[in-house]
Amino acid sequence: MTVLATSNKSSTPNISNAPNRPPASADYLESLNDEQRAAVEYDGQRGPLLVIAGAGSGKTKTLAHRVAHLTVNGADPQRILMLTFSRRAAAEMSRRVGLIVQQAIGAPATQRPLHFPWAGTFHGIGARLLRDYAERIGLAPSFTIHDRADSEDLLALVRHDLKFSTTQKRFPTKGTCMTIYSRTVNSEQPLAEVLMRTFPWCAGWETELKQLFARYVAAKQAQNILDYDDLLLYWSQMAAEPAFAAELGARFDHVLVDEYQDTNRLQASILLALKPDGRGLTVVGDDAQSIYSFRAATVRNILDFPIHFDPPAQVTTLERNYRSTRPILDASNAVIDLAKERFTKNLWTDRIGSAKPRLVTVRDEADQARYVADGILEMRESGVPLKAQAVLFRTSSHSAALELELIRRNIPFVKFGGLKFLEAAHIKDVLSALRWAENPRDRLAGFRVATLLPGVGPVTAGKLLDTMESAANPVDALIRFQMPNAAAGDWSAFVKHFALLNRAEAVWPGDVESTVEWYESHLTRRYDDAAIRMGDLLQLQRIAATYATRERFLTEITLDPPEATSDKSGVPHRDEDYLILSTIHSAKGQEWRAVSLLNVVDGCIPSDMATGSSAEIEEERRLLYVAMTRAKEQLQLIVPQRFYVHQQAGFGDRHVYASRSRFISNTVAQFFEPTEWPHPDTAEATARQGQRAGSVDLAAKLKTMWT
Repeated sequence: MTVLATSNKSSTPNISNAPNRPPASADYLESLNDEQRAAVEYDGQRGPLLVIAGAGSGKTKTLAHRVAHLTVNGADPQRILMLTFSRRAAAEMSRRVGLIVQQAIGAPATQRPLHFPWAGTFHGIGARLLRDYAERIGLAPSFTIHDRADSEDLLALVRHDLKFSTTQKRFPTKGTCMTIYSRTVNSEQPLAEVLMRTFPWCAGWETELKQLFARYVAAKQAQNILDYDDLLLYWSQMAAEPAFAAELGARFDHVLVDEYQDTNRLQASILLALKPDGRGLTVVGDDAQSIYSFRAATVRNILDFPIHFDPPAQVTTLERNYRSTRPILDASNAVIDLAKERFTKNLWTDRIGSAKPRLVTVRDEADQARYVADGILEMRESGVPLKAQAVLFRTSSHSAALELELIRRNIPFVKFGGLKFLEAAHIKDVLSALRWAENPRDRLAGFRVATLLPGVGPVTAGKLLDTMESAANPVDALIRFQMPNAAAGDWSAFVKHFALLNRAEAVWPGDVESTVEWYESHLTRRYDDAAIRMGDLLQLQRIAATYATRERFLTEITLDPPEATSDKSGVPHRDEDYLILSTIHSAKGQEWRAVSLLNVVDGCIPSDMATGSSAEIEEERRLLYVAMTRAKEQLQLIVPQRFYVHQQAGFGDRHVYASRSRFISNTVAQFFEPTEWPHPDTAEATARQGQRAGSVDLAAKLKTMWT
């Protein structure tokens, strides 16, 4: 993992002021097409720039060249703010910019690359700014950050304290409550409106939810804790103050945002506060790929961006696609052309291609699984590695039948999703110990660690935390606390370790190593697969070693955790080649030579849970478009004609017949090659052969029956 360093003007050379710097060459722009170059060379002092970048149109390349172009022409890298949606994307962007700048100025490859300290995610940059301004906005700089699971657990404690868990009517679960809270914050909408539009079954609890959320906020503040949403909320509230907004805006000459179609209202309000006149502001995105409304993202941010400014923002469109063949683009354009509102663009390519994408009709999910598995092996034999193939689906459960078929045929695969690294109990145990040392008032971390110890139950842990909360020095209170005799030995060992973690002289990453050593005996006692889980903890130590401080480590691993635990991440550890299975949402930004899309029927795409409004249906259309544009050479959409429904209330097991997705109208279907599997002639011949074989076998049996 790459560390986002703090701002340090002496650590990064400003090439605009470097003595004897070679003059920049324009050769670094020659690889750009006309539209890309127009976006790169646009003078941001004239006003804001919106780059509508179609799928596969070189968006990252364009954005990287724009940052490099600004830098080559005198912009200070430390006054450039680059906002992305993953730290890996930010690190890759910084790396590419550095290489382009080196090419432009003719610097040797051995020269230390430029450093862009303000490249990161919205949440990561927000966390850094909040620490910088903490004491001026009523926060303690030592605040810790809860991940989603910890936030839900804290909300559950508040929910229980308010006795909402014992109501006679069903109160929303902690997960639902957290989702409602998060959407209300990020969408900047009143709770009543959020409940009415998105959670109508919870509308009767509006008063109780307001009380719950108020107590949840108070609990976070008392414990010096922020959750994910706070990182944007505090930043937004700070930027809403004119003096702070001016100060924040003045820190950055240029603000560039990737994937702007994925922003929510809170993020948009932050940007508009930082650069109200739009000068120096560049946003890049594609309205046709706006598919994250369940995270409170809104396509309106990118559609309405130009009109927020006077004069309106400059709009540049990238239409040349470097990924897919022409037949795939023709079909994809036909799907998105029917969208009700969008920026007009038609993707084109020089990659001719001869084969149309297939529209494959199969009888049911079992046939779908067999057909896909057959095709995967056939392509592998023709030279397309499994890693270059992907099977996409609207919802994770849609791949169940296929996964069984792949296992039966010994085809290795990785499915994006599953148990996240930070969700594993043993990882949370160790991180909780480190978080408790970093912030002794973090009750959730303290409760988890205390109850790890044999002989310490919830009541004793609660008394300990109450004692620490009321003490002026919570660390001293912990050290003096008298545990029951049953816990004395383990408690004494932990107290020594906790005191070590709180010593004045910082020892990092030694702290995480000593914590793993302390935890190892508890790991062995609690888990049968302790050896496998220890591998995760060793990986955690390696990750920790890439960070300069404990605070930095805890912040960044919470904001951008590793994908999966070693015992759940599957075949990459056992096979050098493996098929990719992924939801469409997880596949965004990826590409493969061959893509198969499952269940292209109404009820799946669009999902029957996302047809309540025109806006929802339009997002489902964009979801199909995103899936199709992941394919480089081969694309097939699969349409099962029926699904087998198990144990449906009132009906029992039965078949449900499906119809092709409404997004593949007869007009759109002309861009596909229609295919039936099994082929009707083959299926009929196979059936006749089976009937003849059965008859012959039966006759032979009858002849020998009495002999």
